[in-house]
Amino acid sequence: MDDDFRAALLEGPLSAADALLGAVLSRSAPDGTVSVRLTEVEAYAGSGDPGSHGFRGRTARNATMFGPAGHVYAYRIYGLHTCINVVAGESGTSSAVLLRAGEVVDGVELARARRGAGRRSGTPVRDHELARGPGNLVRALGATFGDDGARLDEAPFALVSGERSSRGAVVRGLRVGVGAPGGALPFDWRFWIDGDPSVSRYIAHKSLRAGRR
Repeated sequence: MDDDFRAALLEGPLSAADALLGAVLSRSAPDGTVSVRLTEVEAYAGSGDPGSHGFRGRTARNATMFGPAGHVYAYRIYGLHTCINVVAGESGTSSAVLLRAGEVVDGVELARARRGAGRRSGTPVRDHELARGPGNLVRALGATFGDDGARLDEAPFALVSGERSSRGAVVRGLRVGVGAPGGALPFDWRFWIDGDPSVSRYIAHKSLRAGRR
């Protein structure tokens, strides 16, 4: 992780989100290494963001989010799927960037084996779907809830900035599955690389869907 990348993470979640798009995150394990080029992320800004885990203050569950930038903040949804974030901003601000999707650029067959272990159909997962969605990205990398608090510039992780000139256009929109007001404007803090097939589908929170009827 170079100094410019560190500075972008330290600046805050929006700057960090932009820097993370196109970056390559790797995780090594005894069975091999998988690397993912990040194509979709969501920024969360702590106490000023009603969609953030840090909005109501520090707890035992979100403590890592209040720590230094460049660390993993991991959490579980529905007790089943683990999601990982990159902590951003100054310590104590509880800002982070959720890693939503990416393209597996190294360790494709290992990622496919990890993903296929949980599929009932038995059909192989297509390349562009291996790390599509936050839970799938975590499974492809072989990351776990136990990685909470890990540094992204130390083993088993490595985070390398991408080439901005080759990453494509960046688009922004509302965050997936976040209820109002955090799931509405001005919190259009989901960012993705336009046209990349690994990007997940937007699904509005049920409270927002109900409001449109």
